Amino acid sequence: MTNPLGDIVQWVTDVIDALGYGGVVFLIALENVFPPIPSEAILPLAGFQAGQGNFALPVLVLAATVGSVIGALILYGVAHAIGERRVRALVDRFGRWLTIGQDDIDRAERWFDRHGRSVVFFGRLVPIVRSLVSLPAGWRRMPLGQFVLYTALGSTIWNGALIGLGWVLGDRWEQVGGYVSQLQNLVIVVVVAAVAWFLWKRRPWEQWRAPTGS
Repeated sequence: MTNPLGDIVQWVTDVIDALGYGGVVFLIALENVFPPIPSEAILPLAGFQAGQGNFALPVLVLAATVGSVIGALILYGVAHAIGERRVRALVDRFGRWLTIGQDDIDRAERWFDRHGRSVVFFGRLVPIVRSLVSLPAGWRRMPLGQFVLYTALGSTIWNGALIGLGWVLGDRWEQVGGYVSQLQNLVIVVVVAAVAWFLWKRRPWEQWRAPTGS
C-alpha cells in the first residue's frame, strides 16, 4: 500500500526542486484552493531547504504569501462572481473531492458574520477556515483592497511560523505537523496581544482625563 502523505511530500519536493520560489508560490496557491493539500507538508519542507542554503528565508516567506493571496483571490473571485447559492451548489456536487462540505462553509460564514472583516486576518491561522473564509468575503462583497491586505498580513504570520519551524527543526521538519495546534494557539495569542497593544497606544487618553479646575 502507498502512503498518501508520503506521496504528497515527494510531489511537493519535486515541485520545489524543479521550480524554486515559483514552486512555493504555485503549491501554496493550490493549497488555498484545495484544502486537502496541507500547508504542513509544504512550508516546513521549504524552511528546511532554506536552512540548507537553497533559499533565502525572507524571499521564501514572501513567495509563500504571494501564493496565499493568489489562492485566496481565486476563491474570492468565484464567490463574488456567482454568489452564495451557486457556491453551495458546487460544494454539494464536488465537495467530497475536496473533503469539504456545507458544514465547513457554514463555519466559515459564521466566523465572518461574528467577527466581520477581521476574520480574513485571523482566519488564516485556522485550518479549513483559512481557505474557506474567502468565500463569504467574496459573496458579501468585502472591499478587494481590504481583503488582499488582511489576507497578506495573516498569511505572512502563518507562513513565516511554519517556514521558521522547518528551518529550526532541520531534517526533523516533518515533526511540525505535531506542533500545529500549539503553534496556532501561540500565534493567535501573539497576534491578539499585538493588536490590543496597538489599539491601546492609539487610544486618545486625553479625552478620558478629568477636567482640571480653572
